[in-house]
Amino acid sequence: MAPPARPRHSRIPKERFPLVFGSLKSQPYNESTSGRGLLSHPSLRSIAWNPLGTLIATGSSDKTLRVWNPEKPNVRFSTELKGHVAGIEKIAFNPVKDGELCSVSNDGVVKFWDVRTKACVNEVKGLGSAHTLAWAPDGNSLLVGNKRAELFRISPVKSAVITSHQLSVDANQMAFCWSGEKVFLPTAEGTIRILSYPELEPVLHVSHAVREGESTEFMLKGHTASCLTTELSPTGRYLATGGADSIIALFDTKDWICQRTVSRISGPVKSISFSFDGSYVVGGCEEGPGLEVTHTETGEHVHTFKTAGPCEAVAWAPTRYCLAYSDLGVLRIIDADRK
Repeated sequence: MAPPARPRHSRIPKERFPLVFGSLKSQPYNESTSGRGLLSHPSLRSIAWNPLGTLIATGSSDKTLRVWNPEKPNVRFSTELKGHVAGIEKIAFNPVKDGELCSVSNDGVVKFWDVRTKACVNEVKGLGSAHTLAWAPDGNSLLVGNKRAELFRISPVKSAVITSHQLSVDANQMAFCWSGEKVFLPTAEGTIRILSYPELEPVLHVSHAVREGESTEFMLKGHTASCLTTELSPTGRYLATGGADSIIALFDTKDWICQRTVSRISGPVKSISFSFDGSYVVGGCEEGPGLEVTHTETGEHVHTFKTAGPCEAVAWAPTRYCLAYSDLGVLRIIDADRK
């Protein structure tokens, strides 16, 4: 399966990026209906766009799951989805269905939502402290991980665990390759394991360090502390990994060499997002204000979005230059099309 088709928006050259975004103001999306200011959540942990970029969802540690229309920032135009009894850790839309949203929570439940009807259409219970989630590119299955180093392959149609897999080390937010045949799994050891899918077996390669004919597990190494998150660029050219060492590493997927690192981030990297064309990458962290934008191909720092506080969750829109992020518990969006 090739990378998903993207609309042909004009690419912004890195020299023009500060000129385009420098004068723009972010739009808050948590306005109170009472007019008394902003309603913030203790920790907005996850942000997700639907495939066409027409809806955006947020999940928070206070159990709040909400879906927004990006064109209508007032809360009365949003939809709250109720059902989790513990903090929400990760949310993601089905990559081939605009109206299907999945959420995972510390309550050990994975829920599937139809955002058009506001209904929870399916759920899977008993998954422990679930905290990671990734859809397979075809939208027919997904992986969920918990804090006991267990991986679950789940069918949203059957609403059941198809297979489970016990890992030897704790893993964090994973990502699929665009063919759906491999999963990139960041670990507490700072490495990125590569597993086949759906078998969830280690991908092997012949190493010159061992006897001829023997194979070893193929792992990527780019961090001196726990690797917390991964993201594949829309073009499939780069895999970005974020660590507790405040580093984003960019691996070239042709030779799996770490081509460059981003070190301007002030704390552990909790989320990573590429722009729709793969030209720019941003990392979110729990410490320090500001979001640093890096040009993927050269590693050059091109812009800093000023924020009031740390921004744990970041997400570029899938169809245009439009960045969503959390700032002191408030969803904000800055859109190059909104002059």
